[in-house]
Amino acid sequence: MRIRALVIRIIRQFLRDKRTLAMMLIAPLLILTMLHLVFNGDDYIPKVGLVDVPDSVMEKLDIDKAEITDYNSEKAAREAALNHTIDGYVVFEGTMVDKIVLEGSDPSVNGAVMKWFQQATKKLLPSQGQLEMNIDYIHGSEDMGQFDYFGPVLLGFFAFFFVFIISGISFLRERTSGTLEKLLSSPLRKWEIVIGYVLGFGIFTMLQATLIAWYAIYVLGMLMEGSFIYVLLITLMLSMTALTLGTLLSAFANNEFQMIQFIPIIIVPQFFFSGLINLDTISDWLSWLGPITPLYYAAEALRDIMVRGYGWDAIYGNMLMLAGFSALFMFLNILALRKHRAV
Repeated sequence: MRIRALVIRIIRQFLRDKRTLAMMLIAPLLILTMLHLVFNGDDYIPKVGLVDVPDSVMEKLDIDKAEITDYNSEKAAREAALNHTIDGYVVFEGTMVDKIVLEGSDPSVNGAVMKWFQQATKKLLPSQGQLEMNIDYIHGSEDMGQFDYFGPVLLGFFAFFFVFIISGISFLRERTSGTLEKLLSSPLRKWEIVIGYVLGFGIFTMLQATLIAWYAIYVLGMLMEGSFIYVLLITLMLSMTALTLGTLLSAFANNEFQMIQFIPIIIVPQFFFSGLINLDTISDWLSWLGPITPLYYAAEALRDIMVRGYGWDAIYGNMLMLAGFSALFMFLNILALRKHRAV
């Protein structure tokens, strides 16, 4: 009878906690569905430029499995590759292939371009024999591995994940312990409380972000073509976004367990739609999730610095987006304080 009473109490507790019940039953289905849609997407279609290709050669090329763009000069094709309009280009000298130039920052895309090239030029082999490919890379090299490409995403993800969890739980404890209630009853304004908490937690966030970036690059040996200062700035801005988002969502949690329940909804989608999986292979009705998440912009900025070796001109737009997310979450934090007590 005592065991029965305990079982009944636990069942009733779960039934009363609708959020926990929903997370147990719905969240796994949501994540599995997301994984299915992401990993069962269409094959990547390479975007290839052709420079000075003769009409006689064009007729023999099998171009059905790629998006082809013709260019009159190598300079125009190279500029398109730098702008990510194409993944690479093939330069012809007469009827012969002179060289192949790959944008190079994504090994999987490089492989797709080379696979297409080998299939597309099969009809040229009888007249040219075995094609000797002179391959150049704008970014990276043939020795570049998947970890070098995924590294910036992982760096941003771990910085975001741990700051989000730690800041959310810490702010939740401030509220459940009564400290926040005392501050709300003081002369402090709501915006002063939010900024004070953000700056206070931000000091440790800066230390964590610095340590993660330094360890990944100088200990684990992640590819690093640009300036470490820019990597640090991006990581700090992303951590600030995670900090403000964590404190915001903690206002809607009653305990640490409920705070952790936000992970499948907030963290998991960002991980998959931040560029870890090529968004061109995901259905259009699903790929829109990427641009509304902070990690999407941080990962792209980190790749521009770490893999492509770009500078501030390439990342300032993404930095502005991260700053905008932080400002939005801080504003919502101020509004969320009204949920507890009006000042």
